[in-house]
Amino acid sequence: MNTPETIGRAFSITYREPVIMGIINCTPDSFFDGGSLFTETGALSEKLLLTRAENMINAGVRILDLGGESSRPGSAGISAEEEIRRVIPAVCLLKKKFPQIIISIDTCKAAVAETAAAEGADIINDISAFQADPRMAEVMLRERLPVIIMHMQGTPRHMQDAPVYSSVADEVYNFLTERAEFLLNAGFTGKQIIIDPGIGFGKTLEHNLALLKAIPRFLEPGFPVLIGVSMKKMVGDLTGRQVNRRLSGTLGVQLAAVLNGAHIIRVHEPEPFNDLLKCFFAARSA
Repeated sequence: MNTPETIGRAFSITYREPVIMGIINCTPDSFFDGGSLFTETGALSEKLLLTRAENMINAGVRILDLGGESSRPGSAGISAEEEIRRVIPAVCLLKKKFPQIIISIDTCKAAVAETAAAEGADIINDISAFQADPRMAEVMLRERLPVIIMHMQGTPRHMQDAPVYSSVADEVYNFLTERAEFLLNAGFTGKQIIIDPGIGFGKTLEHNLALLKAIPRFLEPGFPVLIGVSMKKMVGDLTGRQVNRRLSGTLGVQLAAVLNGAHIIRVHEPEPFNDLLKCFFAARSA
């Protein structure tokens, strides 16, 4: 595995082994666990949030990725004000309770990113690759945070209607390198940029499999590569399983991503994935 380093405002990660990013959905409509952290009155439960985060950290998570707006296929957008209301209290609570943990914010909105950065967020994860909000690059350049840029064909509401590519690996690679070049020209350093091919975001099963196979190519520019496949439709397509029964299939795809060189794996269930890594690498090196 290549070992690029991402340097943030107050942390450094060296990718000598896969880094686990744990997903915390601060939304009522996530495809996997929507609303599970909310009380009956619609408020975010501090107790449930802290328990979820602590369990993830104990299971080997280095980065917590918080999202206040669902990006599941067919989802509609929300206002920046609503997204801030959902996610910022979680950032504040987690930074106070677990100051050592790296907090990533999954947002396309500069106002959300700016507010989160002011409260201590460490990474901004923009699924639009800085295209949805023209202020995002300016804000993130000022904050000097690492950023994740992802490929998506279309928008969450319509991205799975009929995705078409002439060559998915070529088109996604070209898009990500062009967006990275845009950030470099704007003043970002290479150590601030993480790329994500966007598994499931405007892709069919065949497209997703082709992108997983092409991970070695995505490593060539030298940026860390993030892969998110956890519980997604591609796992359902391969296994015939519903969302709540996709863990085994998810682990298989995640291991393939690691073996192909992915640096960061974004997961819902970190404990079994962490166990898988420990046992696999111990057995392989025995």
